[in-house]
Parts: sequence; C-alpha cells; structure tokens
Amino acid sequence: MVDVASQPQTLREPVKVTRGHAFSLPNLLTYGRCVAVPLVAACLFWSDIFEGGVWLRWVALAIYVVAAVTDFFDGYLARAWSQQSAIGRMLDPIADKLLVSTSLLMLASDGTIRGWSLWAAVVILCRELLVSGLREFLVELRVSVPVTRLAKWKTTAQLVAVAVLLAGPAADKLAPGITLFGIVLLWIAALLTLYTGWDYFRAGARHLIEDDR
Repeated sequence: MVDVASQPQTLREPVKVTRGHAFSLPNLLTYGRCVAVPLVAACLFWSDIFEGGVWLRWVALAIYVVAAVTDFFDGYLARAWSQQSAIGRMLDPIADKLLVSTSLLMLASDGTIRGWSLWAAVVILCRELLVSGLREFLVELRVSVPVTRLAKWKTTAQLVAVAVLLAGPAADKLAPGITLFGIVLLWIAALLTLYTGWDYFRAGARHLIEDDR
C-alpha cells in the first residue's frame, strides 16, 4: 500500500496545454464518451420501463465498451500528438465518472443490482464524490497525489464489473450465472475502492488539519 499521506508536499508540475485543439481527435473521443452516457441510460430505460427487449442490453454493452476503450486512446493520442488541452483535461475524468455512475444507477433501477449488492454501488459512488472533492482541494494547495497501481486495478475492476452487469439478463440466457459473476466483480471493485479511497482520504485529511491550525 502506498502511503500518499506521508509523502512530502510538492509543487504540481505544469502540464503543457496547447490552444486550438478543442476539436482534435483526442477531444472528439472524450466528447463521444460523454454522449455515450445518455445512450447507455436510454437503452436500459427502454429495455426495462418500455419492455423493449433484452437485445437492448447488448446495445448498451456495445456502446459502453466502445466508450471505455476511448478512455485509453484519448489520453494516449493527446500525449503522442501533443494535443493536450484544458477542456480535454477537464472532461476526461468527468466522462469516466459519468459513465460508471450512470450505469450503476440504471442497473440499480432495473433490479440488476439489488439487495445487499446496492451497498457496493453506494461505496463506489461515494468514493468518487469524496475523491473528486479532495482532489479539488489538494490542487488549490498545489499538492500532488500520485495514482497508484492498485487504483488503476480498481478502475479496471469497476469497468469490467459494470460491463458484465450491463449484459446481465441477456447474457444469463446464454450462460446462467453471468449476472452473479458481475455482482462478485462489483464487490471486488467496491473493496478496492475502499482501500484506495483511504489513501486519498489520509492525504487530504492531513492537509485539512494543517490548514485549520
């Protein structure tokens, strides 16, 4: 476990941000991920509320997978082509959180996530809100908190768990137990979320206490 709270305060290294790249390919991929959020929600809503058929779950999964893949390529291409921009840096993490959070809410709404498993979704959502607030606070103090390898595994576990649950009932008709497998992955993601969130909390809490003295 990386003790980010014990790391010395450092000045945040400036990131080279260029102008005129609002409609570059990396940013277009990020915009597309934002557009995917209501599309995934609409597929699940239509399938559940209007009984549009389980085939809509496959459509939602396809949109989600494409959106998740762009999460890697937009950042990679922006760095490779020196097309980093302020709007891209702002929207990239927001798009990720919107995609996962909206999917979890819709999966809870249609009963795919229910009972005790709802707490796993609550943990993930609360952690994202907490970390977003802490990051904003630490940026004002010009304190950098590195992303650990475990945090990256947490993100991967979340994305895979949500993808499996999106297929949910549709996949169960092909291979029973897929939804249960997705729930297990969701709990694993929630546990990793708690573990990594504690690092951020300790780092932020230390600076909060120092700031109030």
